[in-house]
Parts: sequence; structure tokens; C-alpha cells
Amino acid sequence: MAKLSAKQRDKLPDDEFAYIADDGERKLPVNDAGHVRSAASYFSTTDFQSGDAKRKAAKKVLAAADEHGVELADTRTVTKAAKKKPAR
Repeated sequence: MAKLSAKQRDKLPDDEFAYIADDGERKLPVNDAGHVRSAASYFSTTDFQSGDAKRKAAKKVLAAADEHGVELADTRTVTKAAKKKPAR
């Protein structure tokens, strides 16, 4: 995976991140295949503000995986989170 410098990361548009916290912190970049793999790996250690935010981020990681040709196992935390039903 190519390392993003702070300057490169700052230039990425918001839609290249799986999760943006309420305070504006952008987490889990998914701008290329390497970062999609990294986002999937770090997903379980990322703090989300709600279950709904976690599910939406998981879906974004999976969509980026499809876009960049990355296969993720159904046993991964991110794939399980995307399938979880929202709480009522």
C-alpha cells in the first residue's frame, strides 16, 4: 500500500473515506485497493459514534472493495457489520 502523506490525505475528498466522525475527523481512507485492505483490517479497532455509523462505514468499505477489485472474506468484521440490521 502506498503511504499517504498528511498533505495527500488532506487533499482527498470526503467521499474517499469510509467514516467521518461528528467532529469532522476523517477515518478509514478507501481511495485505492491498498487502503481498502487497510480499512478492512483496522475496522474492528476504529471507534464509531453509533451502530448505524459503523454499518454505513462498513458498507462504504465493501463498496470500495468492489470498485477496486478487492475480495474480503465474509468472516471479516467489516463484512459482518455491513450485514447487521439497524437497531430499532
